[in-house]
Amino acid sequence: MEEINKTHRDDLVLFVNGKKITENNADPEVTVLSFLRRKLGLTGTKLGCAEGGCGACTVMVSKFHPQQNKIVHQAINACLAPLCSMHHCAVTTVEGIGSVASKLHPVQERIAKAHGSQCGFCTPGLVMSMYALLRNNSQPTMQEIEEAFQGNLCRCTGYRPILEGYKTFTKDRGCCGAKGKSKVCCLATEDTKEQEDSKYSVQQLFDPSEFMPLDPTQEIIFPPELMSLSKHPTRQLRFLGERVLWIQPSTLKELLELKALYPTAKLVVGNTEVGIEMKFKNFLYPVILAPTYIQELNSIQYTETGIEFGASVTLTVLKEVLCGMVEKLPSYKTEVFQAILEQLRWFAGQQIRNVAAIGGNIMTASPISDLNPVFMAVGSKLNLMSKEGKRVLQLDDKFFTGYRKTALRPEEILLSIEIPYTKKGQYCSAFKQSLRKEDDIAIVTCGMNVQFKEGSNIVQDIRISYGGMAPTTVLATTTCNRLIGRQWNEEMMQDACSLLAEEMSLSPSAPGGMVTYRRTLTISLFFKFYLTVQHKLAQEYLSVEDVRPDYASAIENYHVDSPTSVQLYQVVPPGQSPDDVVGRPVMHLSALKQATGEAVYCDDIPHFENELYLALVTSTKAHAYIKSIDIDDAMAVPGVVTFVSAKDITGSNKTGPVVYDETVFADDKVTCVGHIVGAIVADTQVHAQRAAKAVRISYEECQPVIVTIQDAIDNQSFYQPVRTIERGDLVQGFQESDNILQGEIHIGGQEHFYLETNCTLAVPRGEDGEMELFVSTQAATKTQMLVAKVLGVPASHIVCRVKRMGGGFGGKECRSTMLSTVVSVAAQKVKRPVRCMLDRDEDMLVTGGRHPFFGHYKVGFKKNGKVMALDVTYFSNAGNSMDLSLSIMERALFHMDNCYNIPHIRGTGYICKTNLPSNTAFRGFGGPQGMMVAESWISDVALYCGLPPEQVRMMNLYKQGDYTPFKQCLDQFTIHRCWEECMTISDFHQWKAKVEQYNKQNRWTKRGLSIIPTKFGISFTAVFLNQAGALVHIYTDGSVLLTHGGTEMGQGLHTKMVQVASRTLGIPSTKIHISETSTNTVPNTSPTAASASSDLNGMAVYNACQTLLQRLDPYKAKNPMGSWEDWVKAAYFDRVNLSANGFYKTPDIGYEFETNSGRAFNYFSYGVAVSVVEVDCLTGSHKNLHTSIVMDVGKSLNPALDIGQVEGAFMQGVGLFTLEELRYSPQGYLYTRGPGMYKIPAFGDIPTELKVSLLRDSPNEKAIFSSKAVGEPPLFLAASVFYAIKDAITAARAESGLTGPFRLDSPATPERIRNACEDRFTKLCPPSELGTYTPWDVKV
Repeated sequence: MEEINKTHRDDLVLFVNGKKITENNADPEVTVLSFLRRKLGLTGTKLGCAEGGCGACTVMVSKFHPQQNKIVHQAINACLAPLCSMHHCAVTTVEGIGSVASKLHPVQERIAKAHGSQCGFCTPGLVMSMYALLRNNSQPTMQEIEEAFQGNLCRCTGYRPILEGYKTFTKDRGCCGAKGKSKVCCLATEDTKEQEDSKYSVQQLFDPSEFMPLDPTQEIIFPPELMSLSKHPTRQLRFLGERVLWIQPSTLKELLELKALYPTAKLVVGNTEVGIEMKFKNFLYPVILAPTYIQELNSIQYTETGIEFGASVTLTVLKEVLCGMVEKLPSYKTEVFQAILEQLRWFAGQQIRNVAAIGGNIMTASPISDLNPVFMAVGSKLNLMSKEGKRVLQLDDKFFTGYRKTALRPEEILLSIEIPYTKKGQYCSAFKQSLRKEDDIAIVTCGMNVQFKEGSNIVQDIRISYGGMAPTTVLATTTCNRLIGRQWNEEMMQDACSLLAEEMSLSPSAPGGMVTYRRTLTISLFFKFYLTVQHKLAQEYLSVEDVRPDYASAIENYHVDSPTSVQLYQVVPPGQSPDDVVGRPVMHLSALKQATGEAVYCDDIPHFENELYLALVTSTKAHAYIKSIDIDDAMAVPGVVTFVSAKDITGSNKTGPVVYDETVFADDKVTCVGHIVGAIVADTQVHAQRAAKAVRISYEECQPVIVTIQDAIDNQSFYQPVRTIERGDLVQGFQESDNILQGEIHIGGQEHFYLETNCTLAVPRGEDGEMELFVSTQAATKTQMLVAKVLGVPASHIVCRVKRMGGGFGGKECRSTMLSTVVSVAAQKVKRPVRCMLDRDEDMLVTGGRHPFFGHYKVGFKKNGKVMALDVTYFSNAGNSMDLSLSIMERALFHMDNCYNIPHIRGTGYICKTNLPSNTAFRGFGGPQGMMVAESWISDVALYCGLPPEQVRMMNLYKQGDYTPFKQCLDQFTIHRCWEECMTISDFHQWKAKVEQYNKQNRWTKRGLSIIPTKFGISFTAVFLNQAGALVHIYTDGSVLLTHGGTEMGQGLHTKMVQVASRTLGIPSTKIHISETSTNTVPNTSPTAASASSDLNGMAVYNACQTLLQRLDPYKAKNPMGSWEDWVKAAYFDRVNLSANGFYKTPDIGYEFETNSGRAFNYFSYGVAVSVVEVDCLTGSHKNLHTSIVMDVGKSLNPALDIGQVEGAFMQGVGLFTLEELRYSPQGYLYTRGPGMYKIPAFGDIPTELKVSLLRDSPNEKAIFSSKAVGEPPLFLAASVFYAIKDAITAARAESGLTGPFRLDSPATPERIRNACEDRFTKLCPPSELGTYTPWDVKV
């Protein structure tokens, strides 16, 4: 019977956006995302990571839930959800709720009009998370909105405008009821004291009164057909794919029989673990059993001793039930429930919690599970079942038998888990420490449970369980046994800490690294538990002494208030024509399309008839000769067409953005892990990727493998030239100094994490070697040139077209060509269109990121803090090719002074050649690294002199008319104005007093504050790039088509160019259209980079429009009362050319390193930021409490876009300096290849109070309409958060008697913060001696 059934397939029935779909051949390996995009052509739902970590693929799933007897609407990750799990479900995508063409949904309208969509790639996912929330609750609280977004990431906006737009859905519409600092409406964009000043008027970036109201009665209804279908008795379902059989049993009996028949089958509910194993770990499970709808597995039973949850109950339901019980029952009974709820607050994102089952969390047996330590600490009972019968196990240290193994027999399933009530005198807590608070995997997680003898503080029983300290969840048995019978007091705590330090040991090479930190955490978290219990005992038994007041903050649960914000900008003068949109906060031109999913990105272009898909084959060794490539297994995979390698290149294999020191395909040698060796071309992405994994390459390894900057220094592995900038006389400078300090700082790299990975579609045109490329790139011309070179055709035969990018940040300035050249070679070989969009893990592996830097400095200064001399040396980790590393090092040297005037200075820059994927351009382009070292030595000087850091910084600032070390005069120097305004709007002195007061009153949490200036030079340092072109066509109906050399990646360049053209031509912006950037309209363009695109392209557009105006002048003169259309028609009938190209080059620019002469930059952008943080000295976590930013952007072309750039750059900087860590093995293998391990800032990381002000009355005559560049300059202001953290650590170290300068490397992760806050607990866990072991990861 079973054999016959093997080939039987059922039809899958689901509804998508209200339309019924019957899928006859549902493949269990197909996700909802690929079904929506590939089969249904619904491309609004995006692929951002394929691991449920970014939320770009969020859709809403509605189904009738028989156990709950109601329709449930839930946001889920379509990238993980198997299509087969959607039987009898209704899926709603972003296209289903509204469109620009028909009618927008309020959720779409508000995010767009509140400027919450920049590149727009994450927008559909955010829209659907919010939509699902509103379907369940049409008036949510701010906290519920923040919770709904825990599983969504955005790399552009800095999150503030998204929350601001959606605040308007809350009950109180986000008004603080005049309880804000200024005692006026917080939705007003000004402070009261500024309102008194006539220049400042209350001016919002958007007007909430324009928004359509939300009408819950107008939503798509749940399909009545599904309603009646769900009432039918269920039957077993089977879906058979190419490699996998999916069976959905309808009863427990069926499930147990199937498990006996297929003992190795996996049970899948949410697919949040198995999906990842199959995609990233190459696991194959030929049979999958889906027990989602089995009644016994979904039941919730209330017993005498606790609550029994069926193994298929989702975490969302678990949370709802436990919340209800905590409200209902006396507090002493629900200690365990409260501990579990604390863990669930930070458990993945909402989309995962909605589908992930409690049983899956236990059976995955992850050593860093958030819940298993709690279940183990309270001895939860597990009910197991097989055909043979039932058995009950306690979840204890014997349950997990090894890494990801449990005590279950192959034919058994987990039926349910009992979570017990607690008794009087029993206390339970759970802790989780991770890099980022929300949606992050644990570093160390723990559950702690103590039972006291009745009416006393004598320990009767104690269980402490840890995750992250071994290959399994473990119990600290030895420690616990020694504590039984002891009094709960200081002496017991000290002994417990010593015992834990001994018992919870880790090998210094343990997987996951951070060994010292993890060991310290086990003790620090126990100390938190000790204080928590002590406090509770004191409240119940008066004989027990309560926790010291200065220790109290150590036991508060992590809580952040909902963020508030203020944006200040100069409004347009009263007389400005309403048609003139320059200076107005105009919405991004594509925002509405982005919010409805109608905006087309590279991979959204419909498939060509005979299109093929490409997958890369990359090196697994960092430095080796290729001995052989075996493609036999790969060619046998169904659908494979060909393998492409260096042999297939008709032109030149040499490539690179500046020097040709790279190859398109590795020929005989690989020089990094991720080096492209070849590619597989097949009929589908799935087949191509499967075949690529089957290619076998054998290597002969070479020595040395150089991974870190230190390796490069030891091996003298540097690229030439070594750059130096010098001014003054160092010997004299150091002689004039009272003190001399030496120091060093390491600044980690950063992954761009644009939400849209690299993508290229190459279409051969069939004659003369012509090819059309659709690419997600910042450099259309560079792409055209390098593709022409590899194909061996003239550049005129290649057209490269860019509609928009889902983010770029410098990562698509030249690394995008790696993919474009490979795809074009494949397309040329097979003579068919070929497409490839990299998966997130491939993109992170092959494309490189921001350069890690190491800075060493020697600084001489007077007793009062005046710096006299500086000798600084920079080393950057360039990777295996030059790329743009020389220009990046040059920019670092140009910014080695930041804003400080140092009479005698020398900077030297070494570019390290290593066996890592080549590092590249990234917002700031070396500037932030250069300035970070500067802030390090100035903060050392302040610490050494014992002076307030802001005083030392202020004293050393440049003044108007001073000269930089590269001899450029600082005219229009606004830093002092920015500084003063920033001090005012941030209430700096009040904060300083509050911080000092707070630090006196708290031992285990400390606050810090910092003020940091920045000056950023605007221009490409390569002179020839400072040029731009534009092409403007006026059509006879009066409409205008505008093209320029810049690309749109979310920064709003196209919007600004339309504003420029609109003002210049004197017509409404609605008459002007930009379609795309292409090499056949504007040739020889510079990459969209260096923050200079508005300056360069704006002037080129202006130039073209001026030419056209001159041609139209005679017709205006003849008919002064006529309309624009009249003049255009008249000119056309008079045979006047209505098309013009414009051109611009930056005047008087160019610097020579050899002679230290010439103008390096056209002008500088300036800014100042103040930040306040709070650090948890026991765990190293920190909270961003306040940030104020004042930015000089000249006369803003568009305040909404400029403030968006300031906030977005700032948050990217917060990631760079406090969070984001790329981790490599000593062999050069990248561990952090997706949002699971690599953490960019999330919604919870934005400062609780954020003020951004654009400096008024500071026009800049060197750029279009007196504006200034804004893309990169604000990023470095996030260093204010880093130095505020350092300030807080200084206060913590003082408690242990440590003073003076200390080294803190960037990023200031919880690990670095905790290790720097030295105290009695860190002394118990001394680090192992370097050189005595091989570490798991190295600092590159």
